Amino acid sequence: MTLAPETTGLKVQLLLDQDWFTVCGLDRLTPGRGVAALLPDGRQAALFLDRDGRAYAIDNRDPFTGAAVLSRGLVGSERGRPFVASPLLKQRFDLETGRCLDDDEVSVAAHPARIA
Repeated sequence: MTLAPETTGLKVQLLLDQDWFTVCGLDRLTPGRGVAALLPDGRQAALFLDRDGRAYAIDNRDPFTGAAVLSRGLVGSERGRPFVASPLLKQRFDLETGRCLDDDEVSVAAHPARIA
């Protein structure tokens, strides 16, 4: 039996400074769509949930424009690897590593994420 996320009480957590930080409830994430979250140090993370229930988090700031918009990007996959494409200039960032798929010299921070 599958439980609806809004009934489970599960939380999305990120590993920050060697400790798990609760960001939000799982019910705040929709597969294929991003959500921005404010981190304790003032940065923003872009959170994503895939259709298999895995959570991902990368920095929300687009390194090409400086705008905090990656959470609003289009989610897809290439060769089985999930990515988000920036809504501004369309560069794609690997959700597991933060590496830019369109420019090998650019990346964003990726944060280990879990659902607990």
